[in-house]
Amino acid sequence: MKLIKLIWDFKGPVSKKTALHFNSHLREFLSIEKKTEYKTCLEEISEYHSIVFVIVDFKDLDFFKHRLKPNRGQKVS
Repeated sequence: MKLIKLIWDFKGPVSKKTALHFNSHLREFLSIEKKTEYKTCLEEISEYHSIVFVIVDFKDLDFFKHRLKPNRGQKVS
């Protein structure tokens, strides 16, 4: 199974708060779309940079890319 980590970046003094808010919407989206096998994660890189990510199967990459427009992605080994 090929896995892809889709990442959304949030920067600035309220980056963590914005990332928390986005993360809740991302979880809601996964529930509505019945993609609950995927879990979201929030990571605070620094005081001014937080990320939200979800690791998805390659077969679902286009589904997520076109609907949610992540900032970047990377292969997961």
